[in-house]
Amino acid sequence: MNINWYPGHMKKTRELIQENLKMVDIVVEVLDARIPVSSKNPSIDDLLENKPKIVALNKFDLANEKTLEEWIRYYKNLGISAIPINSLTGVGINRLVHEIRFVMREKIEKFEKQGRKARAVRAMIIGIPNVGKSSLINKLVGKKSAKTGNRPGVTRGKQWIRIRKDLELFDTPGILWPKIENKKVGLNLAYTGAIKDEILPLEEVGMYLIEKIITINPEIITSRYNIEIDDKDRLEVMEAIGRRRGCLMSKNQIDYTKVAKIVLDEFRKGVLGKLSLETPDDIKKDD
Repeated sequence: MNINWYPGHMKKTRELIQENLKMVDIVVEVLDARIPVSSKNPSIDDLLENKPKIVALNKFDLANEKTLEEWIRYYKNLGISAIPINSLTGVGINRLVHEIRFVMREKIEKFEKQGRKARAVRAMIIGIPNVGKSSLINKLVGKKSAKTGNRPGVTRGKQWIRIRKDLELFDTPGILWPKIENKKVGLNLAYTGAIKDEILPLEEVGMYLIEKIITINPEIITSRYNIEIDDKDRLEVMEAIGRRRGCLMSKNQIDYTKVAKIVLDEFRKGVLGKLSLETPDDIKKDD
């Protein structure tokens, strides 16, 4: 699966990060807690170099709790704080702000020892499209100062946002890498909506998601859709869901697009339960 999706504004975002990084004290990288590997832009770390960083694991309430703890420990072992948040409800955001201040405490104390007035800590919020970055900024600010939407790549432009007297945020649009060559990464991004549904064949995305969920916990599929899986392959399971949900066209043919939309929508909304599609062990396997 080779996905070429690198609109001009995303190229400009990369340049924007490079140009303004020197003015930033710390970076907050927003990842999807269900897919921390796939929702990470692999070129970001090269851009940031040695800049202090905190990871915000957004949509943590949709992730498996045990797997979430494994990810927090994984980042801790790397010397990085990972804070679970929900950018829509605001859960975890106060803790995130506290962690920013904690990580920057040495720099703040240095200003005070020099008798200089400590300026506001400058943080850069980065993340791929549709990961919840703009919603996080809105919660931090307390009003809708950054344009948000439920479609990938909505936010535009450059913004410095003062959220407290001691904290400023530099906002950037979402940024994806030029080419996604890893099929698993591409599918994970498609499942969560980071890639527009129009770009990939929705029927195949839905079918692969069904297969993925079955490998994690088949009971999720059997109980939610009231079907038996037995020795059915992914297509047969998809057809069984379609018949159960009445996704039929003329001559009793399955409407695969409609089935895919149902499964994807219920996964994205958490109706299927708390599901993590990646664990730290996946990184070891890839290595």
